[in-house]
Amino acid sequence: MAQNQPKASLPAIIDVEASGSGRGSYPIEVGFIRADGFSYCSLIKPQPTWTDWDESAQQAHGVSRQTLAARGKDVRDVARDLNAQLAGQTIYSDAWGQDFAWLSLLFAEAGVPMEFKVEPLSMLMSETQKSVWGATRARVEQMLGLPRHRASGDARILQMTYHWSSGSEQCRSQHAALGAA
Repeated sequence: MAQNQPKASLPAIIDVEASGSGRGSYPIEVGFIRADGFSYCSLIKPQPTWTDWDESAQQAHGVSRQTLAARGKDVRDVARDLNAQLAGQTIYSDAWGQDFAWLSLLFAEAGVPMEFKVEPLSMLMSETQKSVWGATRARVEQMLGLPRHRASGDARILQMTYHWSSGSEQCRSQHAALGAA
């Protein structure tokens, strides 16, 4: 699924959903939104050795193992798609430690080098942004009405939260209007 919606000067954001959060977990869905608004999302077909499954993670993201088997793309195809859209770019994650580990696993299993850089979103954020992040994110989630814990939706929410929390005069007035809505 790809979608274009131009947004200037926003960071590219990536999000990864997984089979669980512990050792042995693996990526099941990856989604991103670039600075230009182009978005991508794909379910990932588990490799035969990827057997860990946490039912509470499934409850959060709503994706079953059966859905992954039927609709997931091969790891090589997903890795190639990501490289085709993100090569040479830096993309940011709000859960860098986990997302980077899952992306590294995806690319290792695919036998494809990662051609883009993943960094923590927090490195771009001011202290003011960090202080209003939670409340701003709640408003953005309400405004967008996207399902939580789906990769491309979460990436869009994060990018919009970054925008609304950035502190510019335009964003402050838009933020105030959003709060009144």
